[in-house]
Amino acid sequence: MEVCGKFATACILGGLGSLPQGPAEAAELVILTNQGVTPGVREVAAAFERSSGNKVTVIQEAGPALERRLASNGPADLVASNPASIEGLAKKGWVVVDTATPFVLAKLGLSVRAGAPKPDISTVEAYKVALLGAIGYSHGCSGTHAAEGIEKLGVAALLMPKTKFVDDGPVVEFLARGDFEIGIQQTNIMVGAPGTEYVGDLPGFLNNPCPSSVALVTASAAPAVARAMIKFMTSPEVAPLLRKTHVEPARQ
Repeated sequence: MEVCGKFATACILGGLGSLPQGPAEAAELVILTNQGVTPGVREVAAAFERSSGNKVTVIQEAGPALERRLASNGPADLVASNPASIEGLAKKGWVVVDTATPFVLAKLGLSVRAGAPKPDISTVEAYKVALLGAIGYSHGCSGTHAAEGIEKLGVAALLMPKTKFVDDGPVVEFLARGDFEIGIQQTNIMVGAPGTEYVGDLPGFLNNPCPSSVALVTASAAPAVARAMIKFMTSPEVAPLLRKTHVEPARQ
């Protein structure tokens, strides 16, 4: 495995002899993703394309737009999203229940606007002090977990007038333009975002990771290849690829 650590892609590609191969059998998969899981899915999708000869298109689509696509049987083979969302889609018959598989875990992190002083968040107490400025987070998983942490710290009422909730894009985009001083979201979305600087992961119990799963769409036009893709996405061999995008595989 040490050799695979150095040559991860080669190891992954070498272990995929059972996947559908060659132009004659090539399929075109569409994977629908939410914002938080998109970077990891794109990374492994590219590796799957190289190894299998199948084409994979990753489309970031969630909420009502996702449901409209699935309800109309629009092109889709897999959905990668938070477990609760996939469970809801399964209840409506849009994804195959027994294919829902844990994919990745994304830690929570904190960023500031580029050039701004970086606060100390190395301990829970230091993080509590750092939050005294204007902050921003989303209503999604990372925002929910951030809010739960703030509540546990006993400063929710104090921070509420200084808090901006973001629903229409990554928190870092609003942070970069100066809408607030500190942004909190999933690490994999924040690291390297233009106009911002990543400070670090949230400390201790405050870092409650956001899980994502992947499932087969009921109306998939290529279910066999899509199932092979799920197996590939959740295999131990892709862990180095996922970690490049600052997430951890759900299954170690």
